[in-house]
Amino acid sequence: MTYQFVPILVVAFAIALGMTPVSRQIAMRLGVIDRPKKRNITKAPTPMMGGLALFSAYSVSLFLFMPTDLYGTWAFILLGTSILAITGLIDDRYDLSWRVKMPAMIGSAILMLFAGININLFQTPLIDFPITIIWLVALTNAVNFMDNMDGLSAGLSAIAGGFFLLMGLAQDLPLVACMGAAILGSDLGFLTFNFNPASTFMGDMGALALGYNLGILGILIEFDTKPIGITWMIPILILALPIFDINLVVFTRIREGRSPVDAGKDHTSHRLLSAGFSARMTLFILYSACVLFGSLGILISTYSDFTAGLIGVSGLVILGLLFILMMSFRQRFQLSNN
Repeated sequence: MTYQFVPILVVAFAIALGMTPVSRQIAMRLGVIDRPKKRNITKAPTPMMGGLALFSAYSVSLFLFMPTDLYGTWAFILLGTSILAITGLIDDRYDLSWRVKMPAMIGSAILMLFAGININLFQTPLIDFPITIIWLVALTNAVNFMDNMDGLSAGLSAIAGGFFLLMGLAQDLPLVACMGAAILGSDLGFLTFNFNPASTFMGDMGALALGYNLGILGILIEFDTKPIGITWMIPILILALPIFDINLVVFTRIREGRSPVDAGKDHTSHRLLSAGFSARMTLFILYSACVLFGSLGILISTYSDFTAGLIGVSGLVILGLLFILMMSFRQRFQLSNN
């Protein structure tokens, strides 16, 4: 495989690094400002059009350096990403209802079916197509859910993008490698300004687009030598943290008689903060967990089927135990929902 991913990575980083201060000024002029609210721990109004820098870095770097034979498939991906980026920008400015945003998410997911990008777990469109839509909508929201403290969504997305880049190179999947490189580079450039203490946020414009693309990468990775009964665990583990958090939050809110779409300080990051960890230590813990589960995904792709199965099941068991631990944090430290 050629090394197109190298200029994509470098250019995406450079554009995000250069565009983020510009997007910050645009956000201030347009009034796209994040103010302290239930879901995040923001203490002061902060510009949040960093998604413009992320989207620019991602799309331009791929357009310039991606192999031309991939343009057809990527055009569908870019269209879906653009729909979500625009929806997110409007939401950042006017605080749209989830009823308005959901059709955009579902429509963007359906676009992937027309592009031939879908889950093939059961080998029948009647089952696999709905699962594909649910997967993409869930990941789109999951990364957005995790955008609740400085550097969290961008950092976790960068780590996941890095693992997808490695997977793409190892399995000779050029589109996966190129998209992974673009996500990794753009996130790292943006993190320069978003890491704690952040001077700007990505907003829904960035988070929705990132989640959507990471969900697509989870579908695109393929393995010729391993059964799908094992390989389905790989994207689950690479994207373990966003998947874990959205399930934790939705379960908690339903259990407490609240709507899953209501905001609240009940995310994984909030529970670690409530246990006494600092913001930077919380980031370190979550980054480390993302690296751990991503590494388990890599191991599954390299070991024999039996060993790979054991690794995958072990990873899922660890996630289950962590779920119980986070639920106990909720009760022990009596997190505030206000």
